[in-house]
Amino acid sequence: MSPERSEVRFGTTRIGYGIHRSRRIKTVAVTVDPRHGVILTAPQGVAVERLDRIVRRKARWIVSKLHRNSELPLPPVKEFVSGESFAYLGRQYRLKVKPIVNAAESVILQRGWLVVETPQSLSDDPRADRVRVGLVGWFRNHASARLPERTKLWAGKIGVHAPDVLIREQEKRWGSCDPKGRVRFNWRIIQAPMRLVDYVVAHELVHLVHRNHTSGFWTLLGKVMPDYEARRRALREFGRGAEW
Repeated sequence: MSPERSEVRFGTTRIGYGIHRSRRIKTVAVTVDPRHGVILTAPQGVAVERLDRIVRRKARWIVSKLHRNSELPLPPVKEFVSGESFAYLGRQYRLKVKPIVNAAESVILQRGWLVVETPQSLSDDPRADRVRVGLVGWFRNHASARLPERTKLWAGKIGVHAPDVLIREQEKRWGSCDPKGRVRFNWRIIQAPMRLVDYVVAHELVHLVHRNHTSGFWTLLGKVMPDYEARRRALREFGRGAEW
């Protein structure tokens, strides 16, 4: 099935947007992505006419974001070959792909290199696919180890019980909090410096107290993380290169 799309006019400008449906959310979220353009994440059953009205209401902000994104260069597309850089906790590591006859397809961090072993018999495209799968697994495993630790730490600072942590590959989100009090984190956040990881963790934990982005939400977040606005801005910039 092709992705759901719609389009509205803002003066002489046409704003086309994609629609992602989710059963887990209750409100509509608007994002402007450098690669994918305008995306609305919406609950199941919300009429496209209502989404069009939301886009018209936010049209000035959307056009401004689109213009800003057009002036910034996109990060290069990853090819998953030796020499490329990948970030882990804010530090860049070079990729080294090692074709080996009886490779176990392992990924290890060794002397500043992310070393990926692949079967020697693979041609270039299948090898790149296997390298990506291996790297995703490595980053997910490290996210599964580090994010619960940070969650426990920040839960103590905020004064809430440390919730269950789930690692997912969420589209357009660094994290989310469900009605059962569980938090989900996008494995990609483990690429960011720890101060930005902590912002995402603290943000979701404050949602255990304030479900929506009310003034109370931002007041509590500011109390435990006074520089959250700077971290939030830095995360927006970092996010441009985190998707691969």
